Amino acid sequence: MKIGEILLDKVTKTYKLRRGIFFKDKKTFTALNNLSLKINSGDRLGIIGNNGSGKTTLLKIISGITDVTKGEVITKGKIVSLLELSAGFHPDISGIDNIMLNGLLAGLNRCEVIKRTNKIILDSGISDFIKMPFYTYSSGMKLKLAFSVAINSDPDILIFDEIVSAGDEFFIKMFMNYFNKVIKEKKTLIFASHVLEVISLYCNKVLWMEHGNVRMIGETMKVIREYKKAQTNV
Repeated sequence: MKIGEILLDKVTKTYKLRRGIFFKDKKTFTALNNLSLKINSGDRLGIIGNNGSGKTTLLKIISGITDVTKGEVITKGKIVSLLELSAGFHPDISGIDNIMLNGLLAGLNRCEVIKRTNKIILDSGISDFIKMPFYTYSSGMKLKLAFSVAINSDPDILIFDEIVSAGDEFFIKMFMNYFNKVIKEKKTLIFASHVLEVISLYCNKVLWMEHGNVRMIGETMKVIREYKKAQTNV
């Protein structure tokens, strides 16, 4: 395998649903159903689909956050993911201390984090607040700092869940500048979003998910056209 490649072989993920006071009524929900998929090194894969289609579950499994129920996931290279806004950030410590914490979690050593701290702060655009406790930050400030740490951690594979809609104009510009850098450096990017305009601009492939299955995968505009048609016919 090349660095940046991802292979999913017959991946199934089920969750147990417990109902009733004594949890006697046990049912399962299948979030991913026997999914096989290859993501090539340098692919910029956009994932689309209605809420509950399995997008976030797929991202968590590729990131190693969630285990599969059946099947196998093989990845090669360093993965950095940004799936939940404040995941890994401690609310009571400052932004600058959270940079160290999350840089270490992203696989950098202490010296590497220290060397990159000024760039992370500069990229985030929140230098005036960097010594304040994280819990005082607005959701937009948290997003900028989390994104800045992620993109400065040298990932081979970068994974995002729906984050564009939560950002302001500064963040969207920062986000798109990074996408341009990803294209030049041929890194692997996986991005789930309902914002089809961003998907169409920056992704060379699109995966359309429905009820835990692959409905369609292929060239970006072709998949988006079929997805829009399906939404119109609902």
